[in-house]
Amino acid sequence: MAIDYQSLAVRGVQALSPYQPGKPIEELARELGLNPAEIIKLASNENPLGPSEKALSAARQALSELCLYPDGNGFNLKQALSKRLNVGMDQITLGNGSNDVLEVITRCFADADSEVVFSQYAFAVYPLVTQAIGARGVSVPAREWGHDLDAMAVAVTDRTRLVFVANPNNPTGTVHTADAIEAFLKKIPENVLVVLDEAYCEYLTGDQYPDGVELLARFPNLIVCRTFSKAWGLAALRVGYSISSPAIADILNRVRQPFNVDTVALSAATAVLEDEDYLQRSRDVNTAGLRQLQEAFDRMGLSYIPSAGNFVAVEVGEQAMGVYQSLLAHGVIVRPIGGYGMPRHLRVSVGLQEENERFIDALAQALAASGLSD
Repeated sequence: MAIDYQSLAVRGVQALSPYQPGKPIEELARELGLNPAEIIKLASNENPLGPSEKALSAARQALSELCLYPDGNGFNLKQALSKRLNVGMDQITLGNGSNDVLEVITRCFADADSEVVFSQYAFAVYPLVTQAIGARGVSVPAREWGHDLDAMAVAVTDRTRLVFVANPNNPTGTVHTADAIEAFLKKIPENVLVVLDEAYCEYLTGDQYPDGVELLARFPNLIVCRTFSKAWGLAALRVGYSISSPAIADILNRVRQPFNVDTVALSAATAVLEDEDYLQRSRDVNTAGLRQLQEAFDRMGLSYIPSAGNFVAVEVGEQAMGVYQSLLAHGVIVRPIGGYGMPRHLRVSVGLQEENERFIDALAQALAASGLSD
């Protein structure tokens, strides 16, 4: 008799659907017989500049140590982060991307008897890790595509252990001010941990937006998560981290897998923190690209969600998947977000000027073919 192995999995995993990443360039090339060099990917919020030269140089030097295990404590990277952020090294937890840190946090502080609060249209990993460990996920309806912080505070109960807040939010690009985040934190009981996911914080400009690290001294139940995958341009190397109180970091580091960040990644991340020119160019390209995309959507009469990240969610109607497929045929990869409950939208990452222009042209053709343009 065949064994039903799915029935052997823990209950939360049995009903779990895997996270769907953006389609890789190589996969599209195989499927449609396209030249990989002619495909552009605007699907995964990656940095269009390519990696920093300082990061590349450090990565190359680290290759000679591939026979050795990495520094399991990540001393050099923690030291660099400590200096940059003005926090103690004992406040930092490193992860194999920020997704890894988010999972470790959930495993440490939630279980089948607890609840985890997050927003509708928020990052897909929050409900995934919650369900995987068997906790009850509480999805709070969004307000204007973003977090309804007041409603999320009300949703906290005696069973709540974690609240996830993405600022800016993926996939909608919405953002809350520093005052709004601080007012929210004041409403949350001290025995409930708030995870402030700041994966896109480097793209924020202006003092009206929060720096989660500066809030840690006043809110010891706060955990701030960040990544090197976006503005720092190291998505392939998978380096993320959290900053928290030393007591919380101690707990996270007990569960964190040893050697979860490899030597090449540690070296590149440490080096790129010193490349301020690269970070500023990343911001400048993103600011110009957001303007280019949003102005094009205005000309086309398309509704979109103004974004504070490095992507835009644009509404293309009921035939969004058809438009997506048409874009693929033109060698342009974007991200359908029906899995986020947004079946009429596509999420488009900011590319270089010429990549954005090619997407805009392909989108116009796709809409015309679907009968959705004037």
